[in-house]
Amino acid sequence: MSSILVAGSLNMDVVNRVSEFPVPGETITGRGTAYHPGGKGANQAVAAVRSGSTVTMAGAVGLDANGQTLVESLKNSGIRTNGIIKNEALTGMAFITVNDSGENTIVLSPGSNGAFAPDDIREEIIQEADIVLLQNEIPWITNFAIMKRSVAYGSKVIYNPAPAHRVDPTVLSWIDTLILNETEAAVTTGLNIGNHQEAELAADQLITQGVKNVIITLGGNGSYYASHSGESLHMPSFKVEAVDTTAAGDTFIGAYASALHSGQSRLVALRFATAAAAIAVTRHGAQHSVPHKYEIETFLENHTSV
Repeated sequence: MSSILVAGSLNMDVVNRVSEFPVPGETITGRGTAYHPGGKGANQAVAAVRSGSTVTMAGAVGLDANGQTLVESLKNSGIRTNGIIKNEALTGMAFITVNDSGENTIVLSPGSNGAFAPDDIREEIIQEADIVLLQNEIPWITNFAIMKRSVAYGSKVIYNPAPAHRVDPTVLSWIDTLILNETEAAVTTGLNIGNHQEAELAADQLITQGVKNVIITLGGNGSYYASHSGESLHMPSFKVEAVDTTAAGDTFIGAYASALHSGQSRLVALRFATAAAAIAVTRHGAQHSVPHKYEIETFLENHTSV
């Protein structure tokens, strides 16, 4: 069965809500704490399956209660979890603080994600995937191995280098689509990304280095897409009132991958992903905020332009 494989992190998100972020040395009183299933890998898997694709998750959790909760949550979303292994480390956690403007700060504790090794993912799981999604919350050596094996089987690799660090030049030609935000693009290229023109320069650099397609997301300013074939476009954002941006990027990536997997054009996939992210920022939480396909389609019907 053709599918999307998401190999990446599973975290328990501990979310604290505040009016304003504390400054160094300051103690403030929060407005409440909540626990939500998260992790960039798991978030993207949820976004892809809710957008209509068959999805397999590969990653690692610990033997603790958080690990069991995260796996059950993915199963309940309809994701195949046969690629998730258990190891001796504690399940990964993310400590997230969200202010009244919907902005967030995040501290990651990798735990079992950091021990997810190349040999922990079975060959047949990679072999059956049409599209493979990767991020930077598992070890780079594991990402490298999965990319290499995926390309050998003819799978499209979609890579989100987050948390940001420079991308190994060796793998750039293996990547079908590189999806980055402004910060990640700046770290990857060494260029400042503050507007569409600077995003174009960064994307052109990455295309020259071998990436087939580049998407740079620009928050409220939409996104910029460029292809090795010379195609490029600016996709405006939908205007919504944001309350929590925690999983907006992951929602965008998972929805984009799903639309591409269903045979949609890059332009249609970009618009679909932009709508999915717009819905996500109007809701609290990570996976809880990810919309379903029918919600995205309804949103697009009611927003004929961006």
